[in-house]
Amino acid sequence: MTDIKSLTREELEARLKEWGAPAYRAGQVLDWLYKRRAANWDAMTNLPKPLRAKLAESFSLHVLELVRKQGAKDTTQKFLWRLPDGALIESVLIPANPALYGEASDRHTLCVSTQVGCAYGCKFCASGLDGWKRNLGPEEIVEQVLATERTVTGGMGQVANDAPTSPATRHPSRLVNNLVIMGMGEPLANYDNLLKALRLLNAPWGGGIGARKITISTSGLAPQIRKLATEPEQFRLALSLHGATDEVRARIMPVNRKHPLAELTAALEAYQRRKDQLITFEYILIAGVNDGLDQVRPLAALATRLHAKVNLIPYNTVEGLEWSRPAESVCEEFLAALERLEVTATLRREKGGDIDAACGQLRLKTERELAGQA
Repeated sequence: MTDIKSLTREELEARLKEWGAPAYRAGQVLDWLYKRRAANWDAMTNLPKPLRAKLAESFSLHVLELVRKQGAKDTTQKFLWRLPDGALIESVLIPANPALYGEASDRHTLCVSTQVGCAYGCKFCASGLDGWKRNLGPEEIVEQVLATERTVTGGMGQVANDAPTSPATRHPSRLVNNLVIMGMGEPLANYDNLLKALRLLNAPWGGGIGARKITISTSGLAPQIRKLATEPEQFRLALSLHGATDEVRARIMPVNRKHPLAELTAALEAYQRRKDQLITFEYILIAGVNDGLDQVRPLAALATRLHAKVNLIPYNTVEGLEWSRPAESVCEEFLAALERLEVTATLRREKGGDIDAACGQLRLKTERELAGQA
């Protein structure tokens, strides 16, 4: 059965018209879904009972089940959700930080997942350790925003007194006002579902989150980057680079064998010609792999060529993997070296390292615990 949160306004209006319902009912339904974050049909009290029954008969209205929630010292919160089929995914609510994409300090960013697991096998990442299971539907991507807000605010309506406040948006009760699509999975490998979800979250009648407040991250799927360049929305793009040479990148990111840096760079240049937008390079600093000062010049050359900003992220260690986090002094020195070459760069200070905040860690830990109990 189709989940109602996967419908556009036009699709919903067409169905209601078939049923002979007044056109304004679509706005009421969407208000309940996106502004009030209703979790069931009975909550939609201004809809006639026969219409609620018809909606329930025709559409599902699944909400994510919270399995675990962890809070870090820096107020980062990680949520582990159970999907209707029992699969687990993660979302992370990141507190305000001027160093994150240069946003003002009153922002609240949610990092969402697009797949159950991941097929791309980045050597340092927990998301793909148990392989790829399936793509998320658009409603499951959308629901991560709504479920996070429902959990933090304690239900429908305005933000609770003990929750972080957010500036006014098209949705005054919207806690999440920035999205980064860089949780579990490769977003551009789930292209159609991702774009539909983001359009629902961007629409003024839907999530009401501005397109320029939504950043799509990719490990480097060059053909999909070119396709994304042709879309009308001004979503931002981030590249999970993690290596500025093919030698380093291929060592830790198998995707580089299929789409090496030359092809990837050409795709990014094509994207910029169409979008005229700043691209962000995500660069996880891994001790002894890509944190040497010999890596600064190739990274700076690539960033300069693409007019890209570099976001340095000290590695969050993953149990069972060989990689480790560089010393803080090494990270600071790497940042300073980039800045001396006039590259716009930021260093993400500690964000959730004490709550298994790296992609897929909490899911993997929980699944292995559950397997051990079976």
